[in-house]
Amino acid sequence: MNRRERDRFDRLLEQVLEGLPRALHELIEQVPVIVEDAPDPNLLDEMGEDDPEALLGLHSGTPFTEETVEASGELPADIRLFREGIVAHAGGWDGLDADERVREEIRVTLLHEIGHQFGLDEDDLERLGYD
Repeated sequence: MNRRERDRFDRLLEQVLEGLPRALHELIEQVPVIVEDAPDPNLLDEMGEDDPEALLGLHSGTPFTEETVEASGELPADIRLFREGIVAHAGGWDGLDADERVREEIRVTLLHEIGHQFGLDEDDLERLGYD
């Protein structure tokens, strides 16, 4: 991903973040959103994935619903968004509606990962339309 595409993506992400309800802004202050071009090879191996564009996002850490005093020494939760996977899943940068498609995929991916932070599993998220 080149600098211009990265900047374009990041502007769209900012628009998505601005449109989120206040409660989700408070969550993001507790659970950082980290944006990367693509997952590193070690993460792909851990996920059993060969294609770096197959991963759009990833929630790591303990969901709010499972936090305990015993887990206090664990790394904090975070949400990762992968630019290349999101753009590819949205159909790329071609076309007049590219920004709209990419913006929507950013929104869906972000909400999907936020759902994991609230303890929702893949089946729950699919039922809600965030698959």
